[in-house]
Amino acid sequence: MELRQTLLTATLLLGTACAGVKGIGPSPVAPVPAAGPVERSVEPEPVVTETAQEPAAALPSLEEIRAAADSAADALVLEQLAAAGATSDVSLDPFAASGGALDLITYATHDRVQYYLDFFQGPARERMNVWLGRLPVYESMARARFEAAGLPGDLIYLGLIESGFSNVAVSRSRAVGMWQFMAPTGRWMGLRVDRWVDERRDPVQSTDAAARYLVYLRERFGSIYLAAAAYNGGPGTVSRGLSRVTPVATQNGAAEPESEEDVVEGWSDADFFALADTRYLRAETKDYVPKLIAASLIAREPSRYGFIPLPAGPIFPLDSVVVPDMTGLDIVAELAGVSLMAIRELNPHYLRMVTPPGSSAVVRVPAGTADRVASGFARLPASKRIRYREHSVRSGETLGAIARKYGVSVSDLRDANPAVRKRSLIRIGQQLIIPTGAASGASGSFSSGGTSSSNRSATSHLVRSRETLSSIASRYDASIADLIAWNKLSKSGLIKPGQRIRLTAPETRSAANSGGTKTHLVKKGETLAGIARRYGVTVDALMSVNRIALARELQAGKRIRIPTSAT
Repeated sequence: MELRQTLLTATLLLGTACAGVKGIGPSPVAPVPAAGPVERSVEPEPVVTETAQEPAAALPSLEEIRAAADSAADALVLEQLAAAGATSDVSLDPFAASGGALDLITYATHDRVQYYLDFFQGPARERMNVWLGRLPVYESMARARFEAAGLPGDLIYLGLIESGFSNVAVSRSRAVGMWQFMAPTGRWMGLRVDRWVDERRDPVQSTDAAARYLVYLRERFGSIYLAAAAYNGGPGTVSRGLSRVTPVATQNGAAEPESEEDVVEGWSDADFFALADTRYLRAETKDYVPKLIAASLIAREPSRYGFIPLPAGPIFPLDSVVVPDMTGLDIVAELAGVSLMAIRELNPHYLRMVTPPGSSAVVRVPAGTADRVASGFARLPASKRIRYREHSVRSGETLGAIARKYGVSVSDLRDANPAVRKRSLIRIGQQLIIPTGAASGASGSFSSGGTSSSNRSATSHLVRSRETLSSIASRYDASIADLIAWNKLSKSGLIKPGQRIRLTAPETRSAANSGGTKTHLVKKGETLAGIARRYGVTVDALMSVNRIALARELQAGKRIRIPTSAT
């Protein structure tokens, strides 16, 4: 009962709050041409129709429930923070410029700063303690990267008001990650954002991107606080506002700027507060810098404001290993001797519990475990290396039917597809990850295509009840056209139970009998085309005799057969 109640609470929280804050503003940037940057635009979200209802998902683990509840609690307070606004009508007096650093002393007693100090110490106290507890994990890494980019290290406290230093925060405007990038802005800053990888969730890559973006904004406006305002409200909004006000330095009797460039260089932190007194900024952007100052004051001296001192603990590890494409995070966790949840927390940017297809990938591991994981992976028998394949959901399919098709359990499918685990529906066209080999408890080793070594060595298959040529082709990673040709079937591909289906081309077997084969040990960097040229055979002949369906299945260290009849 307690578990069910906890699940219900987490579900209600997640249903009523959005994790994260609005983030970088309403108009994400596009790539900057030589003449200067263009403004950003929000990407519309596709509308999909879901079909093929399955029974409700099994209850998630207590660890997952706690993580969901924690994320929901973040969302509630971050939404309150975004909606909070100082009610004072006192005018914001201009202050002296800060000289390019975060000037907390000058603005610490300001009315709006005091308002947010009260907010963090009052309604948001509990979550602020949680956020401050996360800060030491990322502080040294983020501060080093910001300072290496020439930024004030205290700018890292933007992470407190953007996401509470949560890598999985998602705002209502679909800004994602610790630094709350919209997808177009993230891509412009060099982050990979697709259905396999979302580097906005990667604390290291996204921190580097945030530093690059803030450097660009500071160079554009000449002020850290104006750069922070532009980070929230968009550079176009801040530019248009500044074009309607006079720089504070000019108001104080300084010489008029001689050119437009001089005007840009003449803006200071004081000009943010002057601009915040106008109607040219949204309320959220007007209060963004006071929020930053208040959060920075607390983060620098938590005890002074009644918060728990920052805990001493492990910092975010930068240890990593390189693994082949489509490698499951679960095998990395096993080799590292930690839980899958621990590896996922270090690699939140891998969306599908597996590294992306097409190339090797870097996976972060707990500090001090990189050598053990790398050597363990190298020694791991092929039968225990976890591989995955993809399946595109067709009309009328259910999770149960898909699981039966690939010989895995429904629970394995849900574990490999977090989006499915959260709901009972799948939709037409949805791409599912199918765990194979050790991932689903089956025997045999699996290639990137998902076919076991035992399947690859089979030369025929006895058709069972309800099997189709399509399911057999999928099981043995063969094409339907080849099976029809090799077995002289009708174009419809009709088969019946008890029928034996040939899985290899007749000419391949005869060639092997007449001329035999020899073996070749694949070296790193070799390709099928290069090996074929070396031995004077065709690529098709190599693929046929070795039953290789895709050229990318060639792996260093693997022995392949060379048909000597063709040499």
